[in-house]
Amino acid sequence: MKSLKPEFLEVLTLSTEQGATLRRIGEYKGKQELFERQTPEVLKTLRSVALVESSESSNRIEGIVAPHKRIERLVLKTTTPRNRSEQEIAGYRDVLNLVHESTRDIPLSARVIQQFHQRLYRYLPSEGGHWKPTDNEIVERNAKGEITRVRFKAVSAVETPHAMDELIRGYNGAVGRDGREPLVVIPLTVLDFLCIHPFTDGNGRVARLLTLLLLYHFDYRVGKYISLERIFEESGQTYYDSLEASSHGWHDGRHDVVPWVTYFWGVLLRAYGEFEDRVGVVGGGRRSKAQRVRDAVERRVASFQISDIERDCAGTSRDTIRKVLRKLRDEGIIVSEGVGRGARWRRTEKRS
Repeated sequence: MKSLKPEFLEVLTLSTEQGATLRRIGEYKGKQELFERQTPEVLKTLRSVALVESSESSNRIEGIVAPHKRIERLVLKTTTPRNRSEQEIAGYRDVLNLVHESTRDIPLSARVIQQFHQRLYRYLPSEGGHWKPTDNEIVERNAKGEITRVRFKAVSAVETPHAMDELIRGYNGAVGRDGREPLVVIPLTVLDFLCIHPFTDGNGRVARLLTLLLLYHFDYRVGKYISLERIFEESGQTYYDSLEASSHGWHDGRHDVVPWVTYFWGVLLRAYGEFEDRVGVVGGGRRSKAQRVRDAVERRVASFQISDIERDCAGTSRDTIRKVLRKLRDEGIIVSEGVGRGARWRRTEKRS
């Protein structure tokens, strides 16, 4: 599509700083196998945590929420969805598992994208998998749900099938025939998908699933262990601002992709940094268990229980976790909500 046209890519240049960022991500990719040779128990825990966080965060970005414990049970398939929010979360879980388990067998095609959307809706009364029948816009809403501003007017419904075919051809040409840098092509593909906005609903969630799929295609496996969706959520304002900045002039091919691409690379850098920290590889040594607990708390967006930190820090005793939590409480970094087995903690505005 617009960002993947050969004439657009031909004039796209990278600064020295951007080139250095790509090299840093490449260095992390080169260390993936080192990370993946760490304790199997730790990796198993990371995969489980990432599945839950991804299912929770990607839906919460769109205003779809459910209690954390319910989401855990849905992701682990120990319960069935009992309302619309849980049905949508279960659909995301299914596509996420498909991407993780069958990446090598899933090419990028219009049909695959429609199948992803169809699976998102598999537990809902309405059927997914169809391009939008009417035009749509990307808007901002207030607390009452009223539209306050139109961020972007997407491709029309009539033009959508052709635009999606162009997107696929552009992607395949860029990474295949032209051999473009995948870490440039992938965020541009996601940007164009979001500008087309091919579905009535669910575009953001499908875009995040496509991000994971395309990164897998080029052996960037960090999304298996660290939730990219959580990082997107935690940097939500920058996520939306960079997309809006890079969509200005998109219809005419005069847009500046740098804000979005720079943000996208920053998400990858953060994810790989977390992966390194969580498996305990820092400068050839292992990060202390107390520091790992601190890092796990810092990553938390919502309130949490001790059991949540135990999953993040496999191999760390509950006594150690309690000691660190008490210390963080005394430092004013977290506060306790409740007592006993049901006690929860939450971060304050202060940071460690």
